[in-house]
Amino acid sequence: MRTDSSTFQYFFHSIRSRELSSFRVRKRAWIDELASDFTEIGAIENNVLETPPLAVSFCKASKNSHIFAVSDEAGYVNLFDSRRELSSAASYHENAEKARIDDWLAHHNAIFDVCWIKEDTHILTASGDQTIKVWDAQDKKCAGVLMGHTGSVKCLSSHPTNSDLVLSGSRDGSFAIWDLRCKSNSKSRCDEVCHPSTSMVKGAHLSSQARRGRRGKAAAASITSVIYLKDEISIATSGAADSVVKFWDTRNLKSNVTQACPHPESSTQKGISSLSQDLKGVFLTASCMDNRIYLYNVLQLDKGPIHTFSGCQIESFYVNAAISPDGDHVLSGSSDGDAYIWKVNKPLAEPIILKSHKGEVTAVDWFDYGTLNPDTAQAQDCHLLSEEE
Repeated sequence: MRTDSSTFQYFFHSIRSRELSSFRVRKRAWIDELASDFTEIGAIENNVLETPPLAVSFCKASKNSHIFAVSDEAGYVNLFDSRRELSSAASYHENAEKARIDDWLAHHNAIFDVCWIKEDTHILTASGDQTIKVWDAQDKKCAGVLMGHTGSVKCLSSHPTNSDLVLSGSRDGSFAIWDLRCKSNSKSRCDEVCHPSTSMVKGAHLSSQARRGRRGKAAAASITSVIYLKDEISIATSGAADSVVKFWDTRNLKSNVTQACPHPESSTQKGISSLSQDLKGVFLTASCMDNRIYLYNVLQLDKGPIHTFSGCQIESFYVNAAISPDGDHVLSGSSDGDAYIWKVNKPLAEPIILKSHKGEVTAVDWFDYGTLNPDTAQAQDCHLLSEEE
């Protein structure tokens, strides 16, 4: 692990200051201390084509927090209302028709990630067609296209306070920062406004084991996850080649400031499928292909992961995990068809297992307001679950 102590302390100063200044996230009973029983409040079929859902995301503003978006392999975006009463006796398709608010074809290719911005009035879609599109969620009209990656765009993250700033990661091994206020004079083939990246880092995660190029350089590994951290100037990235999480200062992207990994000697060949952070910005999870989820304190990266969670099966890069907004629980999909929930302060305890799925559980997200409402997506359908009262 490479860490310059003085740089490290300065890099996360604002996060440390907010913690010392008693900044607090709303505390809610996401999961009762003894909760082990959950009721499925609805299961829906993503669309009539029965294509696998790849990403799920709840709206972020409180007035819209019951609405969530699901993207799929066919390029569709579906918007659903989680408040609508669904019947356990009804088919997934019937429930979907009842819960669906809207849907549209956003790309003629798979959509690997979605991200709500601008008080949930717009939604970003990251696609296998190597572009990111900005959509007006109300009118379903494309407001812009972000072009510059040369591989499938795998992941997105918006700036914590300025939704005009967007971070993306691609299969081409690069991550890019975009400013939606900057527009190019060029237009897309569909006469859409194009946005160039303001900065791009290529080969952010190099694979030492991959086939080397003509000049003997290591090949770039796919970027699997990106996060804008809560200090508003730093970002975290992960790749498919190893279990290293890299941290970057957006004011100087020539090299990463520091990095963290669970086992520098033995686990470097296990890639990371996803990263997540809590609302306070202190905890960060890394879902690793060694079937473990590692929890880091960004103020103590030099100590390695503070907790490790196991029990799920992470056999593909489509299986994601997410820490709850209050930082108390970790929710993960799994290749075995179940979803898992761990309590952060009890990492060795048996996880709560949600057995409502029939295929690999891929995308997961947390309802951001009120009581627990994790959303999980599996092959062909989505399930909403809540804690029994």
